[in-house]
Amino acid sequence: MNNLENKVVIITGGNSGIGYATAKQLKEQGAHVIITGRRKEAIEKAAAELDVTAITADQSNISDIENLVTQVKSNFGSVDILFINAGIAGLGTIEQTTEELFDSIMNVNLKGAFFTLSKFIPILKDGASVIFLSSNTASMAGPGSSVYSASKTALNSVMKSAALELAPRKIRVNSVSPGPTETEVMKKVGLDEATIKGIMDVVVEKVPLKQMGRAEDVAKMVAYLSSEAAVFVTGADFIMDGGMSLG
Repeated sequence: MNNLENKVVIITGGNSGIGYATAKQLKEQGAHVIITGRRKEAIEKAAAELDVTAITADQSNISDIENLVTQVKSNFGSVDILFINAGIAGLGTIEQTTEELFDSIMNVNLKGAFFTLSKFIPILKDGASVIFLSSNTASMAGPGSSVYSASKTALNSVMKSAALELAPRKIRVNSVSPGPTETEVMKKVGLDEATIKGIMDVVVEKVPLKQMGRAEDVAKMVAYLSSEAAVFVTGADFIMDGGMSLG
């Protein structure tokens, strides 16, 4: 299935989770994939496993984004698919939230995502596809997630404006909003299997389909939005949460 043969793809935050799964999916469809991340060792290890290109870049750092665009332009010329995936989560009530937590989330999830698109626009091919990784929390309120939710709600607003601004060049801009997704994050923070299962059981209970999402499913949606099959799709947010946001 080589639907994306020789397409040039940029995936920010591509060394784990959804970014990694998407890099694997698009590579299998014939694309030239470049993954980015702020940890040089992690991004290079992932790139070696996936047989893709790695460029170290921190999405919250504007000069890193500019250097990334310069390198991509020099090595690949132009970009067909831009998946702005890098993001961080953080919890805290409005009363508890520090300026540091607020800024760290907004700098990656909103400011960084915004300027990644902004700086890449000149080297996006006409007819390119841009996909933001958002979250179902953009559509549902929850205690303790105000800053994270706000960053993703704002991102979806940027997505819609970008879809209108870039439509004259036939560049499509969409977002994918997963709900709870099985990734390695919980294992990375040192939780044992029993604790992870307990957390997942509680989360799954809130999902009408009674299951967690998989990174591979999100990757397939990104692949679809990157393909000719979605040539008439722009300005849309695709919620993938097993019906959780309907409750």
